[in-house]
Amino acid sequence: MYNMVRIIAGTIVDVGLRKIEPKEIPEIINSKDRSKAGKTLPAYGLYLVEVYYDQFNTY
Repeated sequence: MYNMVRIIAGTIVDVGLRKIEPKEIPEIINSKDRSKAGKTLPAYGLYLVEVYYDQFNTY
């Protein structure tokens, strides 16, 4: 989980830059191969805005 949010954000930036297709994200996650994800963004400027919970889903 170390740097997970920074890695996810970097991958989403790559989607925006069209380096990665959005449909590739599940494959990247399932592969567990860090080299397929985007770069790790710096922590500066990243912050949690809001959290949504699915009230109907029980895990």
